[in-house]
Amino acid sequence: RSNPYQASLLQDSVRRYLQLPADQTVLILHAKVAQKSYGNEKRFFCPPPCVYLSGPGWKLKQEQIKARDLGEAGFRVCGYMGLDSMGSSLMETQKLSFEEQPDAKGFSCAKALYISDTDKRKHFRLVLKLFFSNGQEIGTFHSKLIKVISKPSQKKQSLKNTDLCISSGSKVSLFNRLRSQTVSTRYLSVEGGAFIASAKQWAAFTLHLADERCSRSEFPLREGYIRYGSVVQLVCTATGVTLPPLIIRKVMKQYAMLDVDEPISQLHKCAFQFQGSDRMYLCLSTDKVIQFQASPCPKEANRELLNDGSCWTIISTETVEYTFSESLACVREPVSPVPLIAALQLTGGGDVAMLEVQGEYFHARLKVWFGDVEAETMYRSPKSLVCVVPDVSAFGSDWRWLRYPITVPLLLIRDDGLIYSSSFTFTYTPEQSCIPGQQVLSDVPQDSDNLLDSIHQEFTRTNFHLFMQT
Repeated sequence: RSNPYQASLLQDSVRRYLQLPADQTVLILHAKVAQKSYGNEKRFFCPPPCVYLSGPGWKLKQEQIKARDLGEAGFRVCGYMGLDSMGSSLMETQKLSFEEQPDAKGFSCAKALYISDTDKRKHFRLVLKLFFSNGQEIGTFHSKLIKVISKPSQKKQSLKNTDLCISSGSKVSLFNRLRSQTVSTRYLSVEGGAFIASAKQWAAFTLHLADERCSRSEFPLREGYIRYGSVVQLVCTATGVTLPPLIIRKVMKQYAMLDVDEPISQLHKCAFQFQGSDRMYLCLSTDKVIQFQASPCPKEANRELLNDGSCWTIISTETVEYTFSESLACVREPVSPVPLIAALQLTGGGDVAMLEVQGEYFHARLKVWFGDVEAETMYRSPKSLVCVVPDVSAFGSDWRWLRYPITVPLLLIRDDGLIYSSSFTFTYTPEQSCIPGQQVLSDVPQDSDNLLDSIHQEFTRTNFHLFMQT
């Protein structure tokens, strides 16, 4: 544990933070696979990796820097992104300049990253380094693993090769290239509640497999891998905006194949037919998304002729989110590594309950906090912290008399006061029983138990994500 004086100062800071959270969030969006470049060609990652900065803590931190440096040039955020094998040389990375969007988020993307054939790895990560323009380093952040492929598979996919198949409930990006020209690339996106084709930003969509026997209003979702001919639904992970039910079709030489039911693979060409329509397909026209009516093929009834704008390339995407708050700490060193909590494992109960926090990027300088109460924490590995669950009395004597569960946020706090919030909470569930001879309190209903006999702890995970809505 921290010493009593430090613990008291930290507790006051945590209480202020819980009343007015000033988080800083770094969100990295990227494709799940990357096509390798050969020789002198440069196959830039498509869609390009994107970075979003959100949360009120960025503005607060910039105001602090501005006040200290007496200038406006020092508080802009800038960064560099590259592959994790490139070392520290900034010459081998791409510079990122962030622009503020209407929703106050900072946005930038790395359009010129690629992996050459001299790199023999099958997987890699992207590395993002962020700085303030006065030279102060913010931290280093990593993407999830990206699989390297040589080219889109032309063979019929087998479900044995699940790395390249796309499962129901996973996130995908869709892009279109007119006449196969890179400069004409447009990404399916959402703006102002409407679907658009953007040359700059792309959206991640959750691709759901639907039960085609049910009506559109019911639309129950199913598990499994997506196959051509399936009825699917595309839901924007950022806004929740949804397209009507669509039948996904395989595209070959600008024809929609109506009789193909094989699994869909990464970077395949596909088309989306509106269910129940007369050959109407999802199509782009410049920056607009419209419906296009395909032409029947007289000689082959199992084909329909499309235009360029109706042919989309599909690819799985990943997101990784890092959240921290420097608002109440005088942090002179980078915020990284920013820990990521993936799961909680509770063992024991009562006075000896232990909670294992599982995830990534843990280190010995971290303490687990249950709301504004510090827990005795033991560092086990970069993927595991173990702590003693504080007794409910640590939240004040009044808690002992409550008859309903108490839920507190789970935080990780570095020894210099840097706060890492999470999407996890911890719930204390009281079980009350009456003790013989104990006077019943006047403010407690007569038919209720009036003393806490035992406490059971359980944890819950909140479904909050910047780009995911339930």
